[in-house]
Amino acid sequence: MKNLFDLEAEVAVVTGALGKLGPIWIEALLDAGASVYGLDLAGVKVSEDFSKLQTRFDESRLKLDRTDVKDRQALEAVCRNCIAAFGVPSILVNNAGIDQPPSKTGKGYRLEDIPIEINREIFEVNTLGLFLVTQVFGTRMADAGRGSIINIGSLYGSVSPDARFYDHIPGDPPFLKPPAYGASKAAVVNLTRYLATHWAPHGVRVNALSPGGVLGGQDEEFKRKFCNRVPLGRMATAEDLRGPLLFLASQASAYVTGTELLVDGGFSAW
Repeated sequence: MKNLFDLEAEVAVVTGALGKLGPIWIEALLDAGASVYGLDLAGVKVSEDFSKLQTRFDESRLKLDRTDVKDRQALEAVCRNCIAAFGVPSILVNNAGIDQPPSKTGKGYRLEDIPIEINREIFEVNTLGLFLVTQVFGTRMADAGRGSIINIGSLYGSVSPDARFYDHIPGDPPFLKPPAYGASKAAVVNLTRYLATHWAPHGVRVNALSPGGVLGGQDEEFKRKFCNRVPLGRMATAEDLRGPLLFLASQASAYVTGTELLVDGGFSAW
């Protein structure tokens, strides 16, 4: 059974490497034996969590390259860099994405006033950018006849955000999660199914991993409200996410494709 989760000699690409979840996925892949090629925007500061991984693993196992997931030409260049450094990737974690947390100034928008530009940017990164990355790296996997693509979705791709989770946050008007966020993640899940059916004959599996609320600096009142809504009574931690990722990345899920794995503590069961 242990060998089913072994990623020795595998090459993984992770977008959004410097974000909140990027280092979680990267550490899981590295610990399982894979070499990891991380991608993030130029100018984004190397996070403390990623820096710790660079200390643990040298450049023979972990590299960071800079690119924009919305730029096809730039993605082609970093794909060539990845292949030169580690070889053709066999795992792709489409993690790059943007959301809109509550403003520190308390300023926001009423539903009828939300600028279309905010929605457009979210879709361009979360859905269209993910598709571009998958075109570039997934095609190489299909040519090689093997691979696992894991698209990071969200609980909010399945259910609408509950505005009551946020109504204690000072603001005028009250904070609203951007409507495009959940819609973009729902699109990712449907795109996952689409790609899975087209690339299955080429040995490439495509699945979505959709976390629920992940612990990470939220205020106490939000955590209380959210956890009261979760059957398991708590938010997800990094340890809760590593196992599901390794399952989808490895041969443990060799007969799994086109599915969404919800890691939400039972939130969506109610």
